[in-house]
Amino acid sequence: MEVNDVDEEEFGFSRNYFLAKELGTSGEKSTRKLADIDLVDEQELRTAASNIEPKHEKEIASLMNSYRSLYSKWVFELRCGFGLLMYGFGSKKALIEDFASTALTESAVVVINGYLHSINIKQVAIALAEVLWDQLKSQRKSSLGNLPKVQQPFNSRSMDDLLAFLDGPHMGVDECYICVVIHNIDGPGLRDSDTQQYIARIAACSHIRMVASLDHVNAPLLWDKKMVHTQFKWCWYHVPTFAPYKVEGIFFPLILAHGGTTQSVKTASIVLQSLTPNAQSVFKVLAEHQLANPDEEGMAINNLYTICRERFLVSSQTTLNSHLTEFKDHELVKTRRHSDGQDCLYIPLTTEALEKLVLEISQ
Repeated sequence: MEVNDVDEEEFGFSRNYFLAKELGTSGEKSTRKLADIDLVDEQELRTAASNIEPKHEKEIASLMNSYRSLYSKWVFELRCGFGLLMYGFGSKKALIEDFASTALTESAVVVINGYLHSINIKQVAIALAEVLWDQLKSQRKSSLGNLPKVQQPFNSRSMDDLLAFLDGPHMGVDECYICVVIHNIDGPGLRDSDTQQYIARIAACSHIRMVASLDHVNAPLLWDKKMVHTQFKWCWYHVPTFAPYKVEGIFFPLILAHGGTTQSVKTASIVLQSLTPNAQSVFKVLAEHQLANPDEEGMAINNLYTICRERFLVSSQTTLNSHLTEFKDHELVKTRRHSDGQDCLYIPLTTEALEKLVLEISQ
């Protein structure tokens, strides 16, 4: 009898609970909208984030020193033809660049910033071929006739021809190789299947050694067994650094924040600081022309080349094209068709933002 009373009491309590929920929500609807959210300025949010005091600095410094003891092992594995893949919590950018600048001084190093949203993989292959060509010439000054017969320039060659040149045996200089550093090989500009296939083919070339970092938990799904074991030949290293993704995060908008002129200038300024002084000067020429001619659709490439040549900023059209490719990869410069049918260059910033940017790079 008592058990039944308890069951009825529990049943009545649960029934009343669900009835109360139905009555409380049936006649009320939320009037709140996403548009009502007061978004914080992105620059203010980034400034606040940058002012957060770092913790455990001594422990992190000790951790980084422990990784430096592995540098000699990493160099040995690269020489044996393996690739190095760094993973773990925190940005690996500073760690890999420190390794490249201190332990890879005997070979050429080409850096690819995979965290950028657009990367032209063929331009990467062209750059690697040009670097290898320069290395071969420097090693064979006394016997230039033995150099491989490759028609110049490389930008007119197909992707298969470029890969064949990077992979070909060049008469006794198999020890000559280029180290390719890829920050975030799982970045947004490299995630598609075709690009990953080309990166794997580049990594498999005899004159290429690859060091890369990844951060996405599903990044290994980008590769099949052949790519991992035969082409990349990864040696996996768990190297958590606990470092903030300051540089990588600049190219991604913050949640609940809106951008502005200040943020656009700051982002462009940080990108320009990573480029060479000559590249900055070329960008400044284009920016000054755009400010002086606000009604024009852009600046013709030939005009830009003439001015840069007169100011000794570039020595050839190829050099200018390499700068422009870098600008386009970083989304600093875009191309559009002029009314007369000619392609012209323009900087996708407002006049106010462009004026501030010119002042910053002039300092």
